[in-house]
Amino acid sequence: MFNFDDINLDRIVVHNVGNKHHEETLKLSKQGIQLEDDDVRDILLKYFLSAFNKEEFYNFQHEAGLSMNEVYCFATEFFEDNDSFYDQSVNIAMHLYDKSNHPNIKGGEFYLVAFSGCIVDGEVCDALGIFKSENKDTFLKVYQNQENFELGCESGINIKKLDKGCLIFNTEKENGYKVCIVDKTNKNNEALYWKEDFLNLKLREDDFYHTQNYLEMCKGFIGEVYNDENEVAKADQIDLMNKSINFFKDKKEFNEDLFKREVIEQPEVMNAFDEYKNYYQSEHDNDINAEFNINKDAVKGEQRFFKQVLKLDKNFHVYIHGQRKFLEKGYDAARDMSFYKLFFREEN
Repeated sequence: MFNFDDINLDRIVVHNVGNKHHEETLKLSKQGIQLEDDDVRDILLKYFLSAFNKEEFYNFQHEAGLSMNEVYCFATEFFEDNDSFYDQSVNIAMHLYDKSNHPNIKGGEFYLVAFSGCIVDGEVCDALGIFKSENKDTFLKVYQNQENFELGCESGINIKKLDKGCLIFNTEKENGYKVCIVDKTNKNNEALYWKEDFLNLKLREDDFYHTQNYLEMCKGFIGEVYNDENEVAKADQIDLMNKSINFFKDKKEFNEDLFKREVIEQPEVMNAFDEYKNYYQSEHDNDINAEFNINKDAVKGEQRFFKQVLKLDKNFHVYIHGQRKFLEKGYDAARDMSFYKLFFREEN
C-alpha cells in the first residue's frame, strides 16, 4: 500500500511527444520548470497521483535481462545521480517517441517528475513519475467586461483525468523496482504500447498477483469446463461464480483445500478443477499458489467479470446473488418451453 500524504514534488520537466507514425515531432524543453507557486504544485500533485488508488504493482522486465530494459536503466541512472534528471527526461521522452508508432496513438505533453517522501508498504523512498496527457477538455470562462459578464472558452487539461502515468519507486531494484501504472485511454490492443512496448512491465508476484491469478483461473474453469457443453445449467455456473467470489470477499487468507470443500464441494467437479488448474498453469506458464493472503483490491477488480445475470430469451434478466436452492428449472410440455421457479419470502 502507498501513502502520498507527505510526498514532495521536487523537480519537473515537460516535453511534447508526437506520433512518430504520422511524422509528428518530438519537442524538447531546454530545461525543467521552476515551481514557485504552492497552489500550482498542489494541483499537479493531485493530477499526477489521485488516479493511483489500488495495490497493483509491476516490475520492469526484459527477456535478455533487466540491463536491456531502457526505462529501468534510465530510472537507475537518475536514482544513482539526481543531477542527471534532465538528461533522463530526454532519454525517456525519446524512447517513448520511438514506441509511439501506431496510427491510433495520440501525441501529447510528457512529464518527468521527481518525488520524495513516498511511503510504500511502510518504507519511505523516492520515486520517479512518468506521465502523459493526450486529451484536452473545453472549459467555460466567465469574465467581466466593464459592467457586464461575458462567456468564453479555453482548451486545457482536466486535472481529474490523468491519461497515462507510471510511478517507479526506488525500492526492490534487483527485481525491477516496484512500479505502478495508470492507462485511461485507448483500451484496444494499441494501448499496450504504454505498459508493454514502452515500459515492458510484468505483474509483481505479490498477494495482489496471486489473488488475481487464482480468480482468473476460476473464471476460465467455469467458462471452458463448467459450462453448457458439459451439460452444466447456466444457473449452476452463476452459482459457482457467486460462491467463488464470495469466498474471496469473506476470507482474509486463501487455502485451496478449504476453497474446494466450501465452494466446489462435488468430488467429480473437484477432479475436473484440478485438471484444469494443471492445464491453465502450463498454458499460461505460471504457477497458481494454493495459499496466500487475499488482496481485496484484486477481488474488487475481478468481481465485475463474474457475471450474475441469467438471461432468458429477450424477456427476462434474472440476477442471482446466491441461494441456488431457491431456484428450480422445469419444462412445460403444453407450451413447449422451459421455466424457472423462484422461491422468496419478501417482495420489494
